[in-house]
Amino acid sequence: MIAIINYGVGNLFSLESSFNAIGKNVKVTSDPEDLKKSERIILPGVGAFEDAAKKLKSSGLVETLLDEVKRGKPLLGICLGMQMLFTKSYEFGEHEGLNLIPGTVRYIGEVIPEGLKIPQIGWNALQVGGRSEEVGGQSIIKNNGEYVYFVHSYAAFCDEKFITATTNYGADLTASVQNKNIYGVQFHPEKSGNVGLNILREFCAVSADRQEV
Repeated sequence: MIAIINYGVGNLFSLESSFNAIGKNVKVTSDPEDLKKSERIILPGVGAFEDAAKKLKSSGLVETLLDEVKRGKPLLGICLGMQMLFTKSYEFGEHEGLNLIPGTVRYIGEVIPEGLKIPQIGWNALQVGGRSEEVGGQSIIKNNGEYVYFVHSYAAFCDEKFITATTNYGADLTASVQNKNIYGVQFHPEKSGNVGLNILREFCAVSADRQEV
């Protein structure tokens, strides 16, 4: 069973439908016991970082989530859920993240040319990066040049060894990341057609062997 965390933020119905479309058993849940019983965990998210972080903390799921990830259970953060994997965000202040991947989340206006619309909304191509062997695990981003759907004003900035793909929007922005059994995608696979479904299939195929992160 794949657990989709319900903490009041995220495209839960679309995600559940996407996993159902690829024949996977999923459960939208706010019960820590479901996270423990699951084979994999999805952390969705839309909206503002501070609000989502507060809701996740108040859900009582953080301790269980971190414990399960530490034991090696695969975790996929989507959109804002990916941003929450990082150390902190500078979206309207300074806010602590889960610190599962060292790095920060910052406004894309700091790096893209003036005149480009913010947020970036729409389809953009993935540029597959060279994942460092030291981050371990199995990559879920396989094909260069495939188009996926983005909606974001902030992006993750981190050591390139964690970056598995970028997308160019006037500048190269982090599109997907990985740190061992921890995965994140800035785009919405549930809104990205067959390409997105294939990425979800790849996540479902990664090894769930227990290991210390």
